[in-house]
Amino acid sequence: MHPNPHTVLIGFDALKSFITAAQDEYEACNQQDPPSCFALLLGVISDGIVNISSVEFATNVRATDPIALEEFANSIEPCFGSAYRNLRRGFWCSPKDLLRIHRQADHDGVEVLGSIHLHPDWHRIGPPEERGLRISEEPTPMDRYMFDSSQYPVNMICYLESDGGTVSAALGAWAPPATTEAPCRRLTLRFKTH
Repeated sequence: MHPNPHTVLIGFDALKSFITAAQDEYEACNQQDPPSCFALLLGVISDGIVNISSVEFATNVRATDPIALEEFANSIEPCFGSAYRNLRRGFWCSPKDLLRIHRQADHDGVEVLGSIHLHPDWHRIGPPEERGLRISEEPTPMDRYMFDSSQYPVNMICYLESDGGTVSAALGAWAPPATTEAPCRRLTLRFKTH
């Protein structure tokens, strides 16, 4: 566990592949099939600064893994609502991919430091019964639960919204909550220029 990181540094090149994949998911979604995009963040931490060197995609097994199905049915849906019956809602990283990415990180002398995932403007484009919770780059109650469960030092959210045919992105970086009642602590997010 890394003590209290305060700043995240990430390069535009590392983000480009994620934002491109997230936008493709966003543009292909519909009210029954929300967009889903998730990746792991690799890098190093030194003196409270998280330096992200790469973004690695993983397979979502939320709809097929028996442990994931049980967790969503028995813990997540009762706590966070019936929207989580939708098998495209939420992400569960393939254990096989997680092992592969951890091995690659060890080989490259970096660590798996967190994750990044997509939030769409679901309060505008989702089904009418799901438009009550305003979505942004801020963590939702479900995000807090997942950040607390994973205990990754950095958790990024990429919020996409469409306005007049233009899709824009906002990014937030968060530390896991210190306690189950505490909010997630916002981390300073900076972009490397080279």
